[in-house]
Amino acid sequence: MLEQMSDFFTARADIYDNHMLNCVKGCKEGYAEMAKLIPKDTKKLLDLGCGTGLELDEIFKRFPDLYVTGIDLTKAMLDKLSEKHPDKNLTLINASYFDYDFGNKSFDTAISFQTMHHFTHEAKIGLYKNIYDSLKSNGKYIECDYMVESQEDEDFYFNENQRLRKELNIPDGEFYHYDTPCTISNQVDMLKQAGFKNVRKVWHIECTTIVIAEKTD
Repeated sequence: MLEQMSDFFTARADIYDNHMLNCVKGCKEGYAEMAKLIPKDTKKLLDLGCGTGLELDEIFKRFPDLYVTGIDLTKAMLDKLSEKHPDKNLTLINASYFDYDFGNKSFDTAISFQTMHHFTHEAKIGLYKNIYDSLKSNGKYIECDYMVESQEDEDFYFNENQRLRKELNIPDGEFYHYDTPCTISNQVDMLKQAGFKNVRKVWHIECTTIVIAEKTD
């Protein structure tokens, strides 16, 4: 049975950190790796789907005074993040990052961690364009996500998701939790279609992969 996205994560807010750190291969290492990849001159960071802030736990070790705007659909997850970092420069927004206006040239760096593997190519390209616009010149977007190696695997997950949504009469555009990972090459291509240059895979363990995309204008 598919669950609405916010309901899914609200029900798991108390166990989320333990699950991601100990059960999802590559994530524990990925949080630390992402922190290393944040450009040293970053002052303002946009974190999409920030959840309980596991990536920020590591990033704040390097950048204790960083200004962070975090967006997440699930208030229970944001509450956990607030409890962990009450002294940080955090602006937390309980909203869908597809609907929120990030502003124009507002951030030095944008990140997302294990959140983009729930959406279609079309939806992600539109979101990536908004991320691109939100970055200052020479800004970077760093994405760590669940990605697969073969087109056959990607097609299976997307087709199965469509089958289940049809069976349950779920309207298009409503967020329900189901993993639809894309291939690494398709992720790179989507980011390029959104306007990013020099898009490349920089790190990979199991199905956890980090891609960096640069804004060069």
